[in-house]
Amino acid sequence: MNAIMNIQIRIILTTAPLAFALATWFPNEVSADELREAQVTQVIQDVKVLPSGAAPRPAAVNDDVRPGTAVQTGTQSRSELTFKDQTITRLGEKTIFSVGEGARTIDLGSGQFLLYVPKKAGGAKVKMGPVTAAITGTTVVGNVAPSGIVEFTVLEGTARVRLDSVGQCLLVVAGQKVTYDPIAMRLEDPVEVDLQQQQTNPLVTGFRPLPSTPYMNVAVENQRRAAAGTGGAELAHAVSASGAASIGAATPEQFLAAFSSLLVRYRYPQAEICDLVGTAVRLRPELADRIVVAAVTGSRPVRGYSKEAKDFKGKEMPCDWVQCIVDAAIAGNPRMANEIINALLEAAPMLRDCIGAPCFPANQFRPPLVISPINPATFVNSPEKPPK
Repeated sequence: MNAIMNIQIRIILTTAPLAFALATWFPNEVSADELREAQVTQVIQDVKVLPSGAAPRPAAVNDDVRPGTAVQTGTQSRSELTFKDQTITRLGEKTIFSVGEGARTIDLGSGQFLLYVPKKAGGAKVKMGPVTAAITGTTVVGNVAPSGIVEFTVLEGTARVRLDSVGQCLLVVAGQKVTYDPIAMRLEDPVEVDLQQQQTNPLVTGFRPLPSTPYMNVAVENQRRAAAGTGGAELAHAVSASGAASIGAATPEQFLAAFSSLLVRYRYPQAEICDLVGTAVRLRPELADRIVVAAVTGSRPVRGYSKEAKDFKGKEMPCDWVQCIVDAAIAGNPRMANEIINALLEAAPMLRDCIGAPCFPANQFRPPLVISPINPATFVNSPEKPPK
């Protein structure tokens, strides 16, 4: 185990800010402006464009939508907008949508939406009333009801949903839905949804296939395997080989040795290693932090991630693997989010830039600001003894 922990890890990052540092435009690079202008790519029945300071007009394919312009759909109507970076927004009936004034921000005033952000598009934020979701390389659906209830579901990838007014932040992974309750003024705990059923949503089926369809299919299969306990059988066999009577009876060292032996023996691809991590954490949630460290330090190297990676002779793991492993562990035991991240960074500090801004370890508010009561004895009214 110690030998595995000492394996060097190198992460080669290609970051969005590089695009701003270059004076020459390259087609595959990301610009914040790419999410400030969209074109209408599909219109179904009653869809209107609402220009700022002008009368509404019927929407047409290839219409431009920029900050200050909204799109509104009527009853039994839908629309699709595509941005320059191939981010796609689909609107359900009775929906109001606009491009946000902030960089890479989308505002949903009300109604139903689907948002697909390509894996290397630089991420986006979607504002839904008081709720903000930060997503990168993700497909999500959501709804803002007239009552103020907000529902947000991840179909593939991950998102961090925030309610900044009271300091809540939740990590939401594929197959989970989070709801904002305007009465309680808080985000409810994420709940699991059937991803196979979610794919029958008209915002998925009523348009051309999404580029993320293969990823959504993988998420459906991962959910099926998790429900069936796939990965548990291999772990149980490995734990038995370590001398333990069962997974529950295994010591932490026996369980982690068995888990690490699977990593070395099978050299799982990304989707399966994340699934294995999620299964291991569900079976032994108290070991979530150590499971993540073992998974990251014991996984096979990924060659060809970049030119620099080819020149590096040690172990390499791209950031999307690291984030996937961390997210799978946090989804399995959200109350250990801080311990998971801290353990990983202690074992491999160079991975700090790979981990997105962490959410709070549990669904809770920030600690309230407590103001000490005023003590009248500290105030002196006599002019001969001015207040200190």
